[in-house]
Parts: sequence; C-alpha cells; structure tokens
Amino acid sequence: MSPVDPNPSDELHFLNARRSVPAKQLGEPGPDPATFARILAAAVRVPDHGKRVPFRFIRIAGDARHALGERLVARALERDPQAGEGAIEKDRNRFAHAPLVLVVVAKQGPDEKIPASERFSAASCVCFALLQAAQACGFGAQWLTGWPAYDPVITQAFGLAEDEHVAGFIHIGTPKLDAPERDRPDPQALLTDWSPA
Repeated sequence: MSPVDPNPSDELHFLNARRSVPAKQLGEPGPDPATFARILAAAVRVPDHGKRVPFRFIRIAGDARHALGERLVARALERDPQAGEGAIEKDRNRFAHAPLVLVVVAKQGPDEKIPASERFSAASCVCFALLQAAQACGFGAQWLTGWPAYDPVITQAFGLAEDEHVAGFIHIGTPKLDAPERDRPDPQALLTDWSPA
C-alpha cells in the first residue's frame, strides 16, 4: 500500500491528503451561501465531452433532510414490511447528519454523438470535484449512494425524469472528528506499459 503522503510539502499535498469524512461524523456548520457558491463553481469545472452539461444539483438542507428521512422510512416499509428497527432508524437518519446534502443528477437523454457512459462519467467527476472543493474550503464530505439512489419511488420524489439518474449524494459539513485514513493502493502496482505486438 502507498504511504499517506511521502512529500507533505510539495504541490500535490492537498490532493494526496484527500479523504472522505463519514456522513455520521459531519455536523454544523455547513458552508455559508458565498462558500457554497464557490464550491459549486469549482465542481462544474469537469471534463465534459461535447459540452453537454449532463448533470444538475438538488440541495437537501434544513428540515427537508428530516422530511426526506420520513419519506425513506415509509418507502423502506413498503419494500420490506418486516424491516427491523435498526434498519428503519438508519434510513430515518440517512440524510440527517450533515447540514447539507447535494444530489448530483446525471442527465442521460438520447445523444447521437456522446455515449451515455461518458456523460455519466462527467457527472461522477462533479461528485469528486465537490469532495475536493468542500475540503479545500475547510469542510468534510462523503460521496454516498445506497438504495435511495436507485429506487424509482424515491427518485421520482426528487423530481428526476426517466432519463435521469442519481450519480451520488454528497454530504458536506464540519467534521466532528479527524477524518480516518485508510490504506491506498500502490499506483505502481496498477501500472503497465503498452507496447506493440
């Protein structure tokens, strides 16, 4: 596994120090309006073949987080009437920890030139850029999905069209604890050189 950052003073230190903060460890305060605008502005600077802008955002904040939790509980019980109390409480609080959650929506409508996979990749880049921008502004963030990202009743409640999909739920807030580190793969072990046969 690669070290956390072998050169903590170099120009790549910020990128090498990136880590996710579990949503349960995120609390108030969240970004103020000006900082939030800066985070969004940074997040849309992603590769986008054909300049299609195949993504959009839905903000979940304040009381809407708890209302969504109750919606998830109702839907979870429809899916599994025998769901245990632990699972129900997990769904009730799924969006209640971080003060701000952004739904990154991938727009996947017909396109004769740009494959859907490339457009979804652009939306995924937005998710990662949000993590980077949030950390650069002093916040913690985590990119999650889970069953609500794929459930048609929930995605309809978000107002998604049939050709739209959730690329990620980005939870943003102030870390309550230092972000945990984990082992990272050795990039050299993942590298091969191509040569003509």
